[in-house]
Amino acid sequence: MAFITLDAHKLKSNFDFLNTFFKEQHIDWSVVTKILCGNKKYLAELLNMGISQYSDSRISNLKVIKSIDKNAQTIYIKPPAKGVIREVIKYADISMNTDFRTIKMLSKEAQKQGVIHKIIIMIDLGELREGVMREDFVDFYSRVFEMKNIEIIGLGTNLSCLYGILPNNDKLIQLSLYKQLVEAKFNVKIPFISGGSSVTIPLVSQGLMPKGINHFRVGETLFMGTDVYNSDTFEGMENNIFKLYAEIIELYEKPIVPTGELGTNLEGEEHNFDEEDYGKTTMRAIIDIGLLDIDMKHLDPSDESIKYAGATSDMVVLDLSDNSKDYKVGDLIEFTMDYMGIVRIMNSKYIEKRIVNVATESPATT
Repeated sequence: MAFITLDAHKLKSNFDFLNTFFKEQHIDWSVVTKILCGNKKYLAELLNMGISQYSDSRISNLKVIKSIDKNAQTIYIKPPAKGVIREVIKYADISMNTDFRTIKMLSKEAQKQGVIHKIIIMIDLGELREGVMREDFVDFYSRVFEMKNIEIIGLGTNLSCLYGILPNNDKLIQLSLYKQLVEAKFNVKIPFISGGSSVTIPLVSQGLMPKGINHFRVGETLFMGTDVYNSDTFEGMENNIFKLYAEIIELYEKPIVPTGELGTNLEGEEHNFDEEDYGKTTMRAIIDIGLLDIDMKHLDPSDESIKYAGATSDMVVLDLSDNSKDYKVGDLIEFTMDYMGIVRIMNSKYIEKRIVNVATESPATT
């Protein structure tokens, strides 16, 4: 059976790195846990690290976090749909919002449950994903300010996720200025300016982050050591916390080119083959994962001599060339993954999830 591993020691190393970094900058940060897809084993490991705040875009994942530690502070990080209002109030201490009608429903539900629900109002600074338009923001704030059982604790923005609009000093200064504006106009204090994410971490290192930005939401950099802004890895951070292992279930020398009339495969693709490959053979391995589990473009064999030959719903075919490593049926093939590859695998109920310290344990026997 195929399985994914999480190296707890390396994850803790990345957490300590970021925690020290943000403390030195006097910045609060929340761990975005959506890459873990609500896996209780992995979330429990994360909670043991002393993280104070958790963010997710799935209510079911926040529910798992609360089941592990009811005192964990949780943030729902997308505008709530009306069908999850009750659960948002129950399982999210804070939610990010952009719509007046939605906040009105949150207010009514918070009154029913007898709680004060905290919100962060998101402002669109050019990414054109979620966020109140800048010219409408002050009027929007004034209307929400009067709602019962709603406490506005922050302003925020999202950049880079949809169109790749990169954050810069100018955009983030705008966010800080909105804080100053509403504090002066409404005689309030706004504790959090949530303008930071994995992509904005390099701006802090370069001294380009406005001082008013005091809250970050970080997922990818914690779990992958990624410098998202520069498409690189941060020095001193681990980038192989997750690995995938799939078992060879068939291994034969076979022709490179199939025989018969060519049509389309299950994804509607047509294949063409080089004339020079006709009559040649190669060692082909089938492993026990498929397109239901993973998109192969997000997956790389650790052994660079292995090439991807194709996939169906439940099986992936690999080209081992002359099989110089002498792989056999039953052997495990190790893969590294990018962010979306990990999320796809974590969402598959057919892939076992394990926790290991790769440096000291064999993943095949854990």
